[in-house]
Amino acid sequence: MTLAAQGIDTGDTAWLLAATALVLLMTPGLALFYGGMVRTKSVLNMLMMSFVSIALVTVVWLAAGYSLAFGDDTFQGLIGGLDHAGMKGLGPDSVQGTVPTLLFATFQLTFAIITAALISGAIADRAKFGAWLVFVPVWALLVYVPVTHWVWGPGGWILDKLGALDFAGGLPVEITSGASGLALALVLGPRLGFKKDAMRPHNLPMVVLGAGLLWFGWFGFNAGSALGANGLAAAAFLNTLAAGCTGLLGWLFVEQKRDGHPTTLGAASGAVAGLVAITPSCGSVSLLGALVVGLAAGVLCSYAVSWKFKLGYDDSLDVVGVHLVGGVVGTLLIGVFAVEEMTGGPEGLLYGGGLAQLGRQLVAVAAVGAYAFLVTYGIGKLLDKAIGFRASEEQEHTGLDLTVHAETAYDHGVLGHGAPVSASSVPSAQKVKSQA
Repeated sequence: MTLAAQGIDTGDTAWLLAATALVLLMTPGLALFYGGMVRTKSVLNMLMMSFVSIALVTVVWLAAGYSLAFGDDTFQGLIGGLDHAGMKGLGPDSVQGTVPTLLFATFQLTFAIITAALISGAIADRAKFGAWLVFVPVWALLVYVPVTHWVWGPGGWILDKLGALDFAGGLPVEITSGASGLALALVLGPRLGFKKDAMRPHNLPMVVLGAGLLWFGWFGFNAGSALGANGLAAAAFLNTLAAGCTGLLGWLFVEQKRDGHPTTLGAASGAVAGLVAITPSCGSVSLLGALVVGLAAGVLCSYAVSWKFKLGYDDSLDVVGVHLVGGVVGTLLIGVFAVEEMTGGPEGLLYGGGLAQLGRQLVAVAAVGAYAFLVTYGIGKLLDKAIGFRASEEQEHTGLDLTVHAETAYDHGVLGHGAPVSASSVPSAQKVKSQA
């Protein structure tokens, strides 16, 4: 069968292949971003939590996740079926729109991977790696997959019944990861020394490199969601760039006014906040709307990251402050700034659409946030009771790199004289490693 007969557009396919690679690159970028933000004793553990998510989520997605998320609806817009479990029936001749279904499934897989990895930032420095290996696939099936079906799957209730808009993942990616991160932070409790010890990023150049890779990959994330090489992809691409810039500037403005110092960490965080917020709205708002969305996220998220000190939850790397708050901002502002030439119909409050679309967006945010938080909290509690989710005090004090992985990122900073690292380098390494 020829490509033309299959309905495959080679230009759309080429763009989506590139976009898929860009989104996959975001997870190593996230690993560097998070790795630079933690202290030296847990850098490798932070990198591992992201990298292992690639493997775990891929297996789950191919086995059942894709079918449940994008298969035909089987129950009131809540979940798909298992017709394509194990990717059954999805050969090279299968088409989704104008691209091969296998490519579409792989593109969506990269979204699932980074969403799971994002959660790790909320529990950095104190989670058992073994528990994380169990949590990720369970969470992907019970939280990410159903929400994705609601938002993008055929017959999903948020898409078909509610009519809320989400172009590239404010609901299934940003709000879900942020709410889940908050739930796990509450399950595990704060790090040793929270609010007392300085827990500064150990490597700001690594943070900036990670943010740059995230920004680069985000063009595949957002513009790729057009699923074609077309004008909508171009508009989403430009909106993504614009919002990242105003998010960066908004965060720096707040830092300068509040603290008297615009920081490197603030610049990286502000860019990410703007990119988070434009994710759901990049295919719905004009360029002016994108600039405002990014600016609003940069300003609001810069304040939101301090909530953990006031409210007492230890969201280590600000997953709540950036991804949950940024996702809520971007998803709700669709109801304010959506324009017909982008959406093909629905309009926001400022463009004659009234309050209707804003109301739909609010319902979607509340439903997804509540579901993700409650289910994740339940998963976390069950795992904590069954196998323990929190690392021991000795592991946390010594550092997860050495006690769990028998490695250090910087040998001279831990053992001195460039000595090789082994489990026997620390007398209690075998004992604490067995608790991981």
